[in-house]
Amino acid sequence: MIKHIVWWTLKEEAAGGTAAENGLKIKEMIEALNGKIDELNHVEISLDVFEAPEGCSLVLYSEFDSKEDLQAYAVHPLHQECVAFIKQVVSSRHAIDYVI
Repeated sequence: MIKHIVWWTLKEEAAGGTAAENGLKIKEMIEALNGKIDELNHVEISLDVFEAPEGCSLVLYSEFDSKEDLQAYAVHPLHQECVAFIKQVVSSRHAIDYVI
């Protein structure tokens, strides 16, 4: 099993919205992927982040059966729609993947 964790720092304003508005939009977009991408076993995302690196605005946790499934998710068109918006509104991104 692959665990995939991503955290972002949001720009104060971007794409016509505040950091709070854009964070909520990202959360809604990512949660909408549940059940729509076969390789995505589980996803959760939170704006309520504490005890994290400074500037961490939003964190995502997801699970996949294999590295190949994670790679398929990464290029899936529905995920790429999220990525296109996220790239507009974040100032930094960090990720870690690990095997269980």
